[in-house]
Amino acid sequence: MANIGRLLASRVGGQLVRNVTASQQQQQANLLRFYSAAPKSYEFIKAELTGEKKNVALITLNRPKALNALCNGLVAEISDALDRYEADDSIGAIVITGSEKAFAAGADIKEMQPNTYAKCINTDFLSNWTRVAKAQKPIIAAVNGYALGGGCELAMMCDIIYAGDKARFGQPEIALGTIPGAGGTQRTTRAMGKSKAMEMCLTGNMITAEEAERSGLVSKVFPADKLVGEAVKLGEKISTFSPLIVRLCKEAVNTSYEMSLNEGLRFERRHFHATFSTKDRLEGMTAFVEKRAPNFSNE
Repeated sequence: MANIGRLLASRVGGQLVRNVTASQQQQQANLLRFYSAAPKSYEFIKAELTGEKKNVALITLNRPKALNALCNGLVAEISDALDRYEADDSIGAIVITGSEKAFAAGADIKEMQPNTYAKCINTDFLSNWTRVAKAQKPIIAAVNGYALGGGCELAMMCDIIYAGDKARFGQPEIALGTIPGAGGTQRTTRAMGKSKAMEMCLTGNMITAEEAERSGLVSKVFPADKLVGEAVKLGEKISTFSPLIVRLCKEAVNTSYEMSLNEGLRFERRHFHATFSTKDRLEGMTAFVEKRAPNFSNE
């Protein structure tokens, strides 16, 4: 985005944004949106806008011969797509999916196999795989087929998991002489509890979509051919609300993992109080009182 920033600066004569006219500001916004949402060709993923209002981004993992195994290039492309979509205010939610055969069948073992302990430490291996978990916009995983190892971890980095009825989840790293390294021991435990997480991580056994739903790992299960459509519908519904308030709510839920109950309740209450300083809170409650649809402005 640095080059875009320089281009924008040249278009307004180098003046600071606060000094440009309303027309110039609109030109800047349009240009930024063009660069963030314009179609871009990727090698390992497909990225597009979908939904009736084109306000949901759909990222599809696209390494069919490798069952969407997560290589460094694929992870980098996901990060790039997320950077672009988070810069576009018209996009309210993001869906990540794979194929009906595999969401992602794990990390790319051929790529990983030559690594040494020293290389892992010196490069902080896998630290750049967490971009999904750091996203401010809501991300929905639409999981069909296998979500194993890194694939299961990628799904758990998302905010909500919808699964197809033939989906299978697992952490098989133990059979490779290693352990999960991108959240498998941590997020699984928080989602499913210690006993289920231990069984998955210590045996490498897979669980079905139905078992994942019963255990709390998955929110809902749908027929495989309906899954992505249902995930997009969910993204569309989320996109009707204030993006500002959605971000605050997502942050409050995620913070519950990091705090005691009392600290979390205090954090939630302060975020709740903070919404009363926003135009969107006033608009939402005013619209409710006036019995009309709200018109949120993200302010």
